[in-house]
Amino acid sequence: MHPVVLITGAAGGIGQAICERLIQRGMRLVLVDIQAERLQQVAERLGEQATPFAADLTDHDALARLMSFVEERFGRLDILINNAGIARVEAFDERSVESILGELNINLVAPLVLTRLAIPLLKRSADARVISTVSLGGIFPLPETPIYAASKFGLRGAMLSIGLDLASKGIKVGSILPAATETAMLRHEAIHGGNALQFIDPPQQPEDVAEQVLLMLDKPCLERTPKASESWLSNLAMLFPNLLPRTILLFRKRGEKGLQRYLESLGERGLAQRVNGRWELK
Repeated sequence: MHPVVLITGAAGGIGQAICERLIQRGMRLVLVDIQAERLQQVAERLGEQATPFAADLTDHDALARLMSFVEERFGRLDILINNAGIARVEAFDERSVESILGELNINLVAPLVLTRLAIPLLKRSADARVISTVSLGGIFPLPETPIYAASKFGLRGAMLSIGLDLASKGIKVGSILPAATETAMLRHEAIHGGNALQFIDPPQQPEDVAEQVLLMLDKPCLERTPKASESWLSNLAMLFPNLLPRTILLFRKRGEKGLQRYLESLGERGLAQRVNGRWELK
């Protein structure tokens, strides 16, 4: 019997990479994203095993309709992948309340609500899984993105707690903690002054994150990190939070150089250009 998988953020770079790997394993996918047209294109490319369902994850009524759709179409859910996420590049002291709540709702509230709503269908599976794309931003705070950090710190903690709770109830829960990944969101962050610390090393590829999802399916655990070395460094830094100001200063120069190299690579690949001395996405 082919596993039934629901994945949010399916039209994004990481989402598409995950979907492609799951389709190769013969799984049936329910693709969820707010970008309806792009989602339809992804579904058509993946083939008849992929079913699109356009939805705003902050609309809880839409999430309830999504669960009803999955129940009517498949009768159960084997794997829920909470992959959708956003990062706003706005100074905290200049952000609107609506902007703050919007980012928290997508990155933190939506995956928790969706996970809760999915549990009845997951309990019908013989091997139920919940996998969430968190971030190293859920371990290490980044000055330019405090709301992103808040949402990912919260999601990481929640999924660790939920994993401990649901393990005895037949549902395995795990999280993937990727570092900076080559996606449209990262390119937007780089152009608009996102955190330079993300570019200490070259960004990884969406396929690297997808590989960790497969490993999570094959060898379930509470957390996996595509770049284990970065995870160790982040955890070590957080053992001594009062040293964070100095720690960040040590890495910032290296990160700023990496950011410039990344911007230049965008130009070389025809993805960005300099206009009046500033980089802009094409």
